[in-house]
Amino acid sequence: MSRRTFLPAVFVRRLVFFLLLPAFAAAAPGAAGVRVVSQTVAGDEWLLAVAEPAQVAALSHLARDPEFSAVAVAAKDFPVLALNCDAEGVLRFAPTLVLFADYSRPELVAQVRRAGVKTLVLDRYDTLPDAHECLRRVAGELGPGAEARAEALITADQARVAELRARLAGVAPVRVIAPSIYGVIPGAGTNVQDLCDHAGAENLATTLGGLRGHAPTPSERLLGWPVERVIVAGADADAALAPFRELAPFRYLEAVRRGRAAVLPTWQLSCVSHRRVEAYERLARALHPGLFGGGSERVDDAGGSRP
Repeated sequence: MSRRTFLPAVFVRRLVFFLLLPAFAAAAPGAAGVRVVSQTVAGDEWLLAVAEPAQVAALSHLARDPEFSAVAVAAKDFPVLALNCDAEGVLRFAPTLVLFADYSRPELVAQVRRAGVKTLVLDRYDTLPDAHECLRRVAGELGPGAEARAEALITADQARVAELRARLAGVAPVRVIAPSIYGVIPGAGTNVQDLCDHAGAENLATTLGGLRGHAPTPSERLLGWPVERVIVAGADADAALAPFRELAPFRYLEAVRRGRAAVLPTWQLSCVSHRRVEAYERLARALHPGLFGGGSERVDDAGGSRP
C-alpha cells in the first residue's frame, strides 16, 4: 500500500499564495491608478495629507488609534492592516505602492518587493525638514495635485514655526526632562530634543547629561539637575505623573512631587511626521503660557497645575 503525505491546509494556501505573488502584483495597477498601502503611522499621516481618497488602499493598524495617530478621525474612512500582518495581508489590497519605514520588518519589505510591488522606505525623519522631505517623496509618487498640496502644507508649517520662533525670541528656556518608565531618557537626536529646540525648552538630558538617543537614565546625576518641568504624555498631569511619583529617581524630583508638568497627547510626543508642528506649539504654550495669553502658571502643593 502506498503511503500518502498530507500537507497542512494552511501550508498549501501560503505556498500557492507566494507562487502567485507576481500575478497579484501584475493585476494591481489597472484603471484604478495609484493605490497606496501605508504600513506605519507616520506613513498614514504623510499619505492622508496629500493623497486623493481613491489613492489610499489601506493604512497601518494603528491609524485609527487616537493615542498614537494624528489622523485617527480621517482614518476611519479607510481600511487598515491587521496587527503584525504579513505580505499576504498587505497585497490583498492590490497596492501599486507600499510605504514602509526603516523600522519596518525587513522580511516584510523584501516579500512585497519580490511580488513586484514598488516600495518606498522612509528613513529620514529626525527633524522637520526631514519630515517635509518625506512628505515630498510620498507626494511625488501620487501626481501633481499631491505635490501641490505638499508644498502648500510645507509653506504653512514653515510660517507657523517662524511665528513660534518670533514669539519665543529672548525667552529663558525652561529646563526639562522627559521621564520614562522603561529605564531610558531621551537626549540629543530624539523627538523630545526636536520638541525642545522649537518650544523654548532646555533638555537637561542633553545639556547636562550629555546623552544621545534614548539612553539609560543616569539616576544619581539626574537628582542634581535643576528640573523645572517634566514632559509627559497623557490626558492630564495627575494621571500622567502617577507612575513617576512611585518610581525612583523621578519620585524624588520636586517637579514631579509638585506636579510641574507639560502634558502632551501621546501621539505628539512620538510624532515623526510633519504633524509635529502641533506638538511644538502645544509644548510652547504649556511651558510659556504668558506668551500665549494664558497668564503665568502657579503650581499648588497638591500637585495640580493651574493658571
